[in-house]
Amino acid sequence: MIVDPRLPTFDPVRRRLLAGAAAIAVAPLLPRMAYAAGPKHGFSVFGGMKYGADFTAFDYVNTQAPKAGRIVITAPNWGYNQNPNTFNTLNGHVNKGDAPPRIGFIYDSLMVQALDEPNSAYGLVAETVEISADSNAFTFRLRPQARWHDGSAITAEDVAFSFSILKEKGETSIRLRLKEMASVQIDSERQVTVNFSGKQSLLLPLFVVGLPIFPKAYWETRDFEASTLDPPPGSGPYRIGKFTAPRFIEYDRVDDYWARDLAVIRGHYHFNTVRLEFFRDRTTAFEAFKKGALTFREEFTSKQWATGYDFPAIKDGRVIQVLFPAEKRPKLQAWFFNTRRDKFADPRTRQAIGLAFDFEWTNKNLFYDSYARAESYFDSSAYAAKGQPGAAELKLLEPLRGQIPDTVFGEAILPPVSDGTGRDRRNRAKATKLLTAAGWVLKDGALRDAAGEALEIEFLINAPVFERVLGKFIDALKLLGIKATTRLVDPAQFQRRLLDFEFDIVGRAFSFSPTPIEDLSAFFRSDSRDAPGSNNYAGIADPAIDALIEIVGQSKNQDELVVAMRALDRVLRAKFYIVPNWTSPNHRVAHWDIFGIPPTKPDYAFPFEVTWWYDEAKARAIGMDG
Repeated sequence: MIVDPRLPTFDPVRRRLLAGAAAIAVAPLLPRMAYAAGPKHGFSVFGGMKYGADFTAFDYVNTQAPKAGRIVITAPNWGYNQNPNTFNTLNGHVNKGDAPPRIGFIYDSLMVQALDEPNSAYGLVAETVEISADSNAFTFRLRPQARWHDGSAITAEDVAFSFSILKEKGETSIRLRLKEMASVQIDSERQVTVNFSGKQSLLLPLFVVGLPIFPKAYWETRDFEASTLDPPPGSGPYRIGKFTAPRFIEYDRVDDYWARDLAVIRGHYHFNTVRLEFFRDRTTAFEAFKKGALTFREEFTSKQWATGYDFPAIKDGRVIQVLFPAEKRPKLQAWFFNTRRDKFADPRTRQAIGLAFDFEWTNKNLFYDSYARAESYFDSSAYAAKGQPGAAELKLLEPLRGQIPDTVFGEAILPPVSDGTGRDRRNRAKATKLLTAAGWVLKDGALRDAAGEALEIEFLINAPVFERVLGKFIDALKLLGIKATTRLVDPAQFQRRLLDFEFDIVGRAFSFSPTPIEDLSAFFRSDSRDAPGSNNYAGIADPAIDALIEIVGQSKNQDELVVAMRALDRVLRAKFYIVPNWTSPNHRVAHWDIFGIPPTKPDYAFPFEVTWWYDEAKARAIGMDG
């Protein structure tokens, strides 16, 4: 998931109500959010905005930081068709090709989300927004000074073209989300109105205002969906500098950036150059960091963090290890079953396979006890279901009784706990019983279905480190009579196989939006099941889940949202679409001591590339001021 400070985070959609679930979704639409009349400098989905019309900068930035130097990284997060290990296109908002992370730095958007509040947006290209009484029309007045890098004005035509082309030809998760954006109306050269169908969630406008604006004059004569290494024109704080695909790309700061003095931009974008390096494996990237070829690294391997940071630059203080708190965002990290494949159709089969994963052994022997077990589809948030469902949750769940597992009405489903030996007999016995109930029979040393086909599983991976992590899991599956293997593929092939759902089981990690109404559809709703490029890796198509997603989308306030999300979480967990992985409360960061860092990290993002700065005195002190 990409964390771009100007974009709401990542994927999905909106949709019609499925027959059979209509009883709980309420036929007439719930009242839309009431917004104050007249043009405003921003808007908030739930409640008031933190920053008034006269604010000068967000609280988490340093407006006095110097503009200088560079930061060199491998991308710790990304989204859409972007790939942290390779790139072959500079078109980063379509399905085709592998784009470099941070390509969004070259584009501006109508508005910008503040990263220290969950669901407010403030004007960037849009000077003001006026919202209709029914919340179905958002009229934006564009700033007269908004400019493309060539000096030409950003116009309402550019906005209308961008939103329309993204709805028609954009990356799958964008297209799915924009389904309920009805039209984009050009009112004048500097005014545009975005009209919604009335079926949209409260969060859809927040997603739309963060979409990139493309220059119509450039793209209307080109194939928007094609891969290209021709640098497209932009308007943002950076432009594309030097690059060599697939090795590196540089984003160079635009000195005369038109928005540099706006409140939403002040204190951001201090580095003269943000350079991304691309490596096929983690070991090579780590060696590059140790030598100073990379200056920032977020460590995702617990063994490396525990044992690998003993090189000379650590010992003499030139490299610093720091823990930064994780964001207050719902997180999902798991192995996803591809239920499009018949062998995973029965939830008892999926539950049995999950029983073979010994997290306790893995955490102790491979992870240095550095993780907690993930439990929910929305870990680290108020949306995670706990204990018995309360009265408000039951009000949503009772109409679905008979369509959802009975276990939903009891304690929230938790992952199994093992004895930590890696060969837990109790969990193996439970798994065997479930597999037998699902129709699998042990014959000739393998579990077989009624047709005699053996149950075989392939884990799709893109890094050798997962072979080590999966080793004990695979051994436990073999004891059940399941032949399990890993398939290691290169980054481009991995991306392509995800796009086309060509896998048995795949491990993925996501950070949802703080208010994840719009994220749900591309992950869990029926109409995303067969949409290439969606995040519905599990192949979920369930009317009851669709109905709960619909209710989530119509939440009128935070309390209603929490209740609906918890009900959804209970149902998803009871279906066993995933094997939950692990979670950490921190970002593990190592960096060369050449940076200034704001004292406050915002709660909803970790925007180090845009809020940190290059400290020449520190760099000189450790001999890295060249």
